[in-house]
Amino acid sequence: MKAKMFRALLPLAILFTMGSCSSGSSEDVSVDNKVIVTYNYNETETKLVTLINDYRVSQGLNALQVINHISYKSQEHNEYMITNNVVNHDYFEQRANNIIHVLGAERVGENIAYNYVTAESAMQAWLNSPGHKANILGDYTHFGISVTVNPETGRKYYTNMFMKK
Repeated sequence: MKAKMFRALLPLAILFTMGSCSSGSSEDVSVDNKVIVTYNYNETETKLVTLINDYRVSQGLNALQVINHISYKSQEHNEYMITNNVVNHDYFEQRANNIIHVLGAERVGENIAYNYVTAESAMQAWLNSPGHKANILGDYTHFGISVTVNPETGRKYYTNMFMKK
């Protein structure tokens, strides 16, 4: 009963969220119908995909399928954090709503990290954090990852988004 009501109200919630977005923000907060199909993964991103899926499988869970659109949305967030010199989940609802609208996601989660030198160190930090670990072990089917280096400082920004379809 609750699930049926949630599904019925979800489009209204998305519409309300889209209507209340500020057009003056630094990050694109509009829900765009275009699916991004191309994303060039760097070595750290590729390593994290393997680390996350290997860990999930070692825990008896399914491996997640990578979707380039999710990695692109993750990269947009890294660029926002670099531009604004912040490490946060600002505009998560807009990113999640985009993935729900464009890819048909049922649920979306997000992990971020900052200034870890290697994929292994970022992964270990996520596993040491109950909330981040819960996302890695969550009931998801797909994910995307972006690791972006700030060209001025050389520090890495990590955004990892999960979705259940």
